Amino acid sequence: MDILIGTKVLEEVVSSINGKVRVIKSLGLGTYIQVEGLTQSGGVVYEVWKSTLKKLKNSKILKLKNGLVLGLGGGSAAKLVRKYWPQAKITGVDIDPVMVEMGKKYMGLEEQGIEIVIMDAEKFLSNNEVRGTKYDLILVDLYVGYEVPEKFLSENYIQLVRTVLASGGIAIFNRLYYGEKRPEAMRFAAKLEAVFPKVKYFHPEANVMFLCYN
Repeated sequence: MDILIGTKVLEEVVSSINGKVRVIKSLGLGTYIQVEGLTQSGGVVYEVWKSTLKKLKNSKILKLKNGLVLGLGGGSAAKLVRKYWPQAKITGVDIDPVMVEMGKKYMGLEEQGIEIVIMDAEKFLSNNEVRGTKYDLILVDLYVGYEVPEKFLSENYIQLVRTVLASGGIAIFNRLYYGEKRPEAMRFAAKLEAVFPKVKYFHPEANVMFLCYN
């Protein structure tokens, strides 16, 4: 894909999980990471999470001591959790070491004081030690390119997320919301509503964020 005027490719690598990964710097959006032309960290993704988490922070309903990011990528969401809740313990999980490495190299991920785990998000939640832990906030952003792997769409996986969510905690699922992605997102919303007692919808940019309350 062509890179727009005012943008520069800082690095291009191939990941066995995500395929072609590009780190791009632009005048308007700063540094961001793209997979298949879709921004995965930084840029618009940072703004989507910023508007969502800022709204949550301003509501003051969440007392955050222990946070979990499933789909850490380059660390956009985790950096915002650190910004809004500086005292929180944050764990970030990602299956792709290449994405995490790019986050460390270009996005300041290493300076955030995040515990980074390179592991499949389902295996992480199925770990007995993890299942005994409770998180006040769980962010779920498990895209590979433009798609969420099938297993992360199952009610079984959603139940796993709820198992480690503290009482009074909030899990936020990020989904694309344009064109054919809209009905997909709404089918997923129905599954969330079957598992969580309360689900709120928030629409930043071309995304929908499902805020699930325990």
